[in-house]
Amino acid sequence: MPEKILIVDDDADTLRLVGLMLKRQGYLIVAASNGEQGLAKALEEKPDIILLDVMMPDMDGYEVSRRLRRNPATQAMPILMFTAKTQLDDKLTGFESGADDYLTKPTHPTELQAHIRALLSRVNPKKAEELDTASHEHHGRVIGVLAARGGLGVSTLASNLAGALFMRVHDEVILAELTPGQGTLGMDLGMPNQKGLNELLSGISAEVTREKVNTLLVSHSSGLKLMLASENPRDVHLTNQIDQYEMLVTRLSALARFIVLDLGSGLPPFVQKILPLCSDRIVVLEGVPNTIAHTKLLIDGIADLGIDRMRIDVVVNNRIRSEAQMAWTEVQQNLGHSIAATITPAPEMLVAAARVHMPAVFSQPTNVASLQILKIADQILEHEKAK
Repeated sequence: MPEKILIVDDDADTLRLVGLMLKRQGYLIVAASNGEQGLAKALEEKPDIILLDVMMPDMDGYEVSRRLRRNPATQAMPILMFTAKTQLDDKLTGFESGADDYLTKPTHPTELQAHIRALLSRVNPKKAEELDTASHEHHGRVIGVLAARGGLGVSTLASNLAGALFMRVHDEVILAELTPGQGTLGMDLGMPNQKGLNELLSGISAEVTREKVNTLLVSHSSGLKLMLASENPRDVHLTNQIDQYEMLVTRLSALARFIVLDLGSGLPPFVQKILPLCSDRIVVLEGVPNTIAHTKLLIDGIADLGIDRMRIDVVVNNRIRSEAQMAWTEVQQNLGHSIAATITPAPEMLVAAARVHMPAVFSQPTNVASLQILKIADQILEHEKAK
């Protein structure tokens, strides 16, 4: 089988001439005309060597090299930078960004061939595993948790539901907080300033491989695997990365038996994309008129995505003790949708759990609210069994 060379260069003449010359030497040639396309081709084609130009618009070769080295699926691929930049500082930057060799243009074809042969002979990269095939062999149950507006306890329910599922099955459970710029779980669970989600959303969707997602999950002392959102409000723009979100959820589904997604509030485009990928959808509300009205609109919006209303579970989360909150039967009547579960107010339990950086179901498993969340987990296990 001939070695495969990926040429990444925005100059059409270079792609054509160098590609033709190397093809005559018996190599299999793949071409990309910009950095993003080059990253995608590297993941798709798994070349034996990458011939990389530096001066390209939007994303230069240095950044392409850095991203290739950060991704476990491409980090071992040999990179030969082939560029007109001849200064020593340029070469140093190239090597610092991850290049294995550096060759300046113009060069004689024989010299280019010699560099390629030498690089191929001394670097024997392991082929990236065919992760997509494995991913089709296993699909975990994805549970999306959301509310019509913020402040209704979505993150609290998501983290405790993930904990409850783990307690029930003692199998892999992932808790993914998908709201960059609005993260709270990192601080609550004693693991602030996590960058994994930002890194996955900042690149192109082709970079979101199962292997990379797996390496960016963090392990919590509870036994849960976590993908946590940034707390920095400036990162909220990453919610626009719709394709990356879709790929991320697909990859997560291949990594655990249960994946609990904290989707935040409302129906932004990324949530609209993710909800059809979920096996279970849990809408959180509290028993007050305005929230019920907002939630009714949210359920209508979810149904407009083609999702059966019967597949939307509503949980009444009574966060505070108040006579103003309605009984669940009254909430159900006003909402026009069945209530799957009700959670009793337990503010002291949640404060105590935050102090020890644990979901409350672990720290106080016999509390009434914990038992109610465990019951929701049991309902999901019944759904899994039925499927």
